[in-house]
Amino acid sequence: MSTTKATDSMIVGLTSSKLTGNLPALSGANLTNLTAGNLTGTLAALNGSNLTSLPAGNLTGTVADARISTLTASKLSGALPAIDGSNLTNLPPGFTKNSSDPAITTNPSGGVGTVWVNTTSGEAFVCTDATSNENVWTNVGGGTGDVQPVPFYQGTNYGYIAGGGYPNNNIIDRNSFTSDGNSSDWADLSGSYNYLTGTSSTTNGYACGNESANIMQKFPFASQTNASEIGDMASNTYGAAGCSSTTHGYYCGDGSPTTNVIQKVSFSTDGNSQDVANMTASFGFGTGSQSQTYGYIAGGHSPYRNGIEKFQFATDGDATDVADLTNTVTQCGGNSSINYGYASGGYTPTLQNVINKYSFTSDSNATDVGDIIAAKRQCSGTDSSTHGYLSGGYISSGSNVVEKFSFTTDGNSTDVGDMTSTRNHPAGCQY
Repeated sequence: MSTTKATDSMIVGLTSSKLTGNLPALSGANLTNLTAGNLTGTLAALNGSNLTSLPAGNLTGTVADARISTLTASKLSGALPAIDGSNLTNLPPGFTKNSSDPAITTNPSGGVGTVWVNTTSGEAFVCTDATSNENVWTNVGGGTGDVQPVPFYQGTNYGYIAGGGYPNNNIIDRNSFTSDGNSSDWADLSGSYNYLTGTSSTTNGYACGNESANIMQKFPFASQTNASEIGDMASNTYGAAGCSSTTHGYYCGDGSPTTNVIQKVSFSTDGNSQDVANMTASFGFGTGSQSQTYGYIAGGHSPYRNGIEKFQFATDGDATDVADLTNTVTQCGGNSSINYGYASGGYTPTLQNVINKYSFTSDSNATDVGDIIAAKRQCSGTDSSTHGYLSGGYISSGSNVVEKFSFTTDGNSTDVGDMTSTRNHPAGCQY
């Protein structure tokens, strides 16, 4: 019996039960509508370039790193694992955490913009001036108090009160800024004078002008040495307002006769003063204060004034009227914090006890922020970094009281000591 093989054309139907063994390699190019339920086992490597509309639910397993070419941010969710960030750029400056406040000598590696957080108080500071060992840290939290270098016109050690009357004397008193107490006799002026005006460099105190002569004197802060005469004022200066820049002392106005002249004296070279500018009017007995860039003159007479004028140190330009005190007053004691000037006490022509405070950062009128311990005039102002000090003055006679008020908290002054003698209108300096 002969066997004849069936050809493809002879097969019209074939049930699966008739198939046994292994099928040879087949081309699936023409397969359509193949359901997953009819597939079993493991497929060999397939070319999927023609696969379309494959649902995500039918994909399992992992994708190798080499197969990922791009990845958009919207496809990322959840927590990232630990990542090496050494190549990250354009990140904001980090926060430095410490149990104490930064100091002016805290030199941030990140420069301006570095944030410092005090973990004890919760206060935060931002470095706004990154000058080596003279950094400024501005308090940006809910607390108060910036960290910054002491301005050149404030002292950290002592205040000095030179001369004054009545009667006129030559004593230079010194009082401590670090502890309250009585003053001590530190040195002497070259003569006994009243109505002096004081200015301060970083190394010397200056006591210039008076009611009877035009002399200028200076004395050193570091050694207990008497004052020496160094030159003459451009005109006889009696009751001028004093202001200090980093390089010069300025003497503004004159009480008798009145004048509008602003004179300056060099701190680096001894010699006569120079007439460099004018106030807005002729008057005397104004009160001096200073910011780091401007000198200020508040009040004065004749007649009695309430104006606040300022002039720029850098240009030797004339003064301009920028604001008003709360009262029309003369012969106040003057003080300077970092951001404010103060004019305290005075005469209207009745004695006053008001502490006037005006801004260095905006040309705005003064406000009444407290009272000195007694209504008086002709007291001398000196400044530490935290307090304004007022020494001496005239009530019904001369006073020997040293009082102070806070620069950080508005309020009344307190009696903290006595000078070695009663006196009014002495020169005030600080170191």
